[in-house]
Amino acid sequence: MTARLADIAAQAGVSEATVSRVLNGKPGVAAGTRESVLAALDVLGYERPVKLRQRSAGLVGLITPELDNPIFPALAQVIGQALTRQGYTPVLATQTPGGSTEDELTEMLVDRGVSGIIFVSGLHADTTADMGRYDQLRAQGVPYVLINGFSDKVQAPFVSPDDRAAMQLAVTHLTALGHSRIGLAVGPKRFVPVLRKIEGFRLGMKERLGIDEAEVEELIQHSLYSLEGGQAAAAALIARGCTAIVCASDMMALGAIRAARQQGLRVPQDVSVVGFDDSPLIAFTDPPLTTIRQPVQAMGQAAVRTLLEEIGGTPAPHSEFVFLPELVVRGSTASGPRQRRGA
Repeated sequence: MTARLADIAAQAGVSEATVSRVLNGKPGVAAGTRESVLAALDVLGYERPVKLRQRSAGLVGLITPELDNPIFPALAQVIGQALTRQGYTPVLATQTPGGSTEDELTEMLVDRGVSGIIFVSGLHADTTADMGRYDQLRAQGVPYVLINGFSDKVQAPFVSPDDRAAMQLAVTHLTALGHSRIGLAVGPKRFVPVLRKIEGFRLGMKERLGIDEAEVEELIQHSLYSLEGGQAAAAALIARGCTAIVCASDMMALGAIRAARQQGLRVPQDVSVVGFDDSPLIAFTDPPLTTIRQPVQAMGQAAVRTLLEEIGGTPAPHSEFVFLPELVVRGSTASGPRQRRGA
């Protein structure tokens, strides 16, 4: 064994201790050094250990919450393409109701020797979750990047859309159309993106309409991130006199349109609806949806670039990269009822 370590170390131009770390899959070895040791194994005719053969294949895990919401397949496609262009093989792991948990999927990917993992809207976005799981992953030497969510307890790169700015864009658009009773349909309060959207909504309503925080509270309705959740939230907001509704996802926005129609209201003539994401095909709904476009392309590419830097031994800053969203105006928003009466 000593003779073999010495041969490999000499061939790779590294110490025997480094060779030992690589062969035993220990963390703390730069990607370039690891590749030199693996190349030395090949040159000298030694067989690579199974774990190292898997890791050298360049597998990168991508964990998403589900694929029902079209924004997650869109992100997966961007990330997968970016990884493939860099010679890596993406491995998509999706959580489903009653299926594997994020921790189980993470363990499965680590067992298969992935070079790194990208988490999309995972437990890092849940303020009630234990963030110690990410410390354990780092201790195993697996680099990772987190999308959509933030925790100052996790020392890792984060990639997010500017949720606060998104809500201010929506409120500015709707108040310019003459709406003064604007509702917000969002997911459960424990999630970081939800809390940020609420902050942006409150600020927008105060700046544009002079409405204080106490009054804004009755214009916020929490529900599920689904078509049914959006429908339930919108029904409650319409009952409170809202003539416009901002939704935290396009799926919720489609539910809001359904809720309006069930009450005999027209979109956008009676109720304006704004979505969030600009998911594929959302421009072709009836009516075409006004929405806040999440910068999926830029975010996905930034996540891959950051992860590959980590894999390459050049750690990215352990901070949050925030991307500005864009308002896309289509057919689901129009002048408020009061403004039309005035005209």
